[in-house]
Amino acid sequence: MKSLLISFALLFSISSAYATASAPKASEPQKVKVCVDVKDKEGKPVKDAKGNVKQNCKEMKAHKKLEGTEVPVKK
Repeated sequence: MKSLLISFALLFSISSAYATASAPKASEPQKVKVCVDVKDKEGKPVKDAKGNVKQNCKEMKAHKKLEGTEVPVKK
């Protein structure tokens, strides 16, 4: 009896773990790479040895904007 219960528990845990791992997440936002030029104290762009402008790049989440109605102005 114990072995039957253990086998059902293992089957359930394996199937639920597989379902959660393989399911795509629709609400997960897309990531966008954003780069900004590095500037010194005077506001001039910093260049490396080759003459290219240095950049700081980060990955950010791009959220969808929700549409709605405007809030009425109080009189």
